[in-house]
Amino acid sequence: MKGEARAIRNSVAAPSAEPYGAQRAAVMSRERFDAALAEISSWPGYAAAPLHRLDALAARLGLASLWYKDERGRFGLGSFKALGGAYAVANVLRQKVMAARGLPNVTSQQLLSGAFADVVGSATVTCATDGNHGRSVAWGAQLFGCKCVIFVHEHVSQGRRDAIAKYGAEVREVKGNYDDAVRHAAATAKANGWTVVSDTSYPGYRDIPLDVMHGYGVMAAEIARQMPAGSPPTHVFAQAGVGALAAAVCASFWLRWGEKRPRFVVVEPLHADCVYRSLEAGKPVVVGGSLDTVMAGLACGEVSELAWEILHGGANAAVALDDAYALEAMRMLANPAAGDPAIVAGETGGAGLGALLAARDYPEIRATLALHESSRVLLLGSEGDTDPAIYREVVGRTAQEVLA
Repeated sequence: MKGEARAIRNSVAAPSAEPYGAQRAAVMSRERFDAALAEISSWPGYAAAPLHRLDALAARLGLASLWYKDERGRFGLGSFKALGGAYAVANVLRQKVMAARGLPNVTSQQLLSGAFADVVGSATVTCATDGNHGRSVAWGAQLFGCKCVIFVHEHVSQGRRDAIAKYGAEVREVKGNYDDAVRHAAATAKANGWTVVSDTSYPGYRDIPLDVMHGYGVMAAEIARQMPAGSPPTHVFAQAGVGALAAAVCASFWLRWGEKRPRFVVVEPLHADCVYRSLEAGKPVVVGGSLDTVMAGLACGEVSELAWEILHGGANAAVALDDAYALEAMRMLANPAAGDPAIVAGETGGAGLGALLAARDYPEIRATLALHESSRVLLLGSEGDTDPAIYREVVGRTAQEVLA
C-alpha cells in the first residue's frame, strides 16, 4: 500500500559548475572541517562509522549502487549527533578556559586531563532537543566535566529522556513543540548565565551552531575515504530537521568534489517539512502545529538560518513523506535481501531509504529526483535504535536480535 509523499525540484539550485565560493566559505569552511576532524578523532573511543554497501537492495530499487552510512555505534550514543553537540561543548569550554587563564589555545585533550577542572566545573551548558542532540550535549558535558540542563518538549519519549539523564544531565519538560523548547532554553540560559549549545541558529546566535555543523562534517570526511576512489555518489539523501546535518554534508561534499559533487536531496516528514516549504517559497518558511511524526529527530518547524545559507542553493530537491515509509525502511533494513548486511536504523535513520521507497511507488518522484539505473546513491543512517522500546515495537525484534 502506497504511503503519502511529495517531491519538488529546487528551481534555484546552483549548477554543478558553480564554485563553492567565498560567501559559503564564510559559513562553512574547509579549515574548520579539518579542525573538527583533528579534534574529534583524538577523543577516546573514536572510530569511523561503517559504510555499508547494499547491492541487493540497489538492484531491487533499480539503482547501480546503494551505500548506507551507519551512525548507530558513534561513541556509544547511537547517532551522528555525538559529532556535533559534544564538539561544540568542548569549544565552549576551551574558550572559557582561555579567557579565564589568558591562554592562546587549549585542546580538548587538556580538558580531558582535568587540568582546568575549576573553570570547567563552574560552567553550565544547555539546549532543547528531540532526543539525540541533547544526548550528545549531555555526554560532552559529562566527558569534559561541566554541568548540563536539557529541555525536551512534551512529545519526546521517556526512553529518549532517560538516555539523556544517563549522562548526568538534568532533563526538564517544556509544553509545546520543539521550537517552543528552543525558545524556552534560550530564555532560561540568558537568565541563569548558562551557554546554549544548539544546532539551530537564529539572529545573533551563529558561532556555536557552526561548531556543531563542522563537527557533523566528520561524517562526510569519513564517507569520502570509504567510497571507492574516483566514484563519488551521484545522489545523497539527507535528513533535514533544522537542516544542520544536511547543510554540513552538502558543504563538505561541495568543497571536496566541486562540479562532481552529488545531487543533494533533503528528506523530511510530511508535517514537519520546513526545508521543503522554504525551497518551494524561495525563502525560509516556518511550519507550525504539533509537528507530530514518528521521525522524532526531524520534528522541526523552522530551518536554521546557517543551514539555509547552504541549502537554498546546495539542495537540488526535497522529499516530504509520511511515517509509513520510514517504518517500512526500518523493517527492510532489519530484514535484508540475500547478501546485504542487516542494519539497525531508527525512525529518523530510515528516512533516506523511505524517500527511495516513495520514489519506487511514484514515478513522478523518481523523475523529480533524477534517479535511474546508473545512479549511485548514498543514504545517511543518522541513528540506530535510540529508543529501543519503539524500535522493538516497529521491527518486532531487538537490535541485538536483528544483528545476531
